Amino acid sequence: MNLKSITAEAKIENIALVTDFVNSILEKNECSMKVQMEIDIVIDEIFSNIAYYAYAPGSGEATVQVEIEDSPKRLELVFIDRGIPYNPLENKDPDVTLDIEERKIGGLGIFLVKEMMDEVLYEYVDGQNILKLIKDL
Repeated sequence: MNLKSITAEAKIENIALVTDFVNSILEKNECSMKVQMEIDIVIDEIFSNIAYYAYAPGSGEATVQVEIEDSPKRLELVFIDRGIPYNPLENKDPDVTLDIEERKIGGLGIFLVKEMMDEVLYEYVDGQNILKLIKDL
C-alpha cells in the first residue's frame, strides 16, 4: 500500500491540479482510460462541492488521498475537509426516470459518483468531513 496525498485550497481553479495529481498515480498503476475518465468526473464533482459549499462564505483547504491496493486491485480516493459537517450520502437519489423538466435541481452529481464507484463511505471525525470512495480495478 502506498498512500499519496495533495492538499490545496478548496477552489474551482484547483480541480485541474488535483485531477493531474490523481491521474499521474493512475497512469503509473496502468489504470484503464475508462477508469481514469470516471475518476476525473468524480474529482470534479466532489472537489467542486467542497469548493462551493464546505467553507461558504469563506474558504479553506481540502486534502485528497490516493491509495492503490494490489490484491485485490482497488483504488481508494479520500476527500477530507474541515468545512461544515455534511454527509452527501443522506441525500435522496434523484428520480432519473422523470423527464428533465420534472426533476429537482441538484443531487445528480453525487448520484453519478455513487453509480461509478463500488463503495462510497462518509464519516465526520475530529472536525473533518471524510468521504472515502472505493473503485475495484
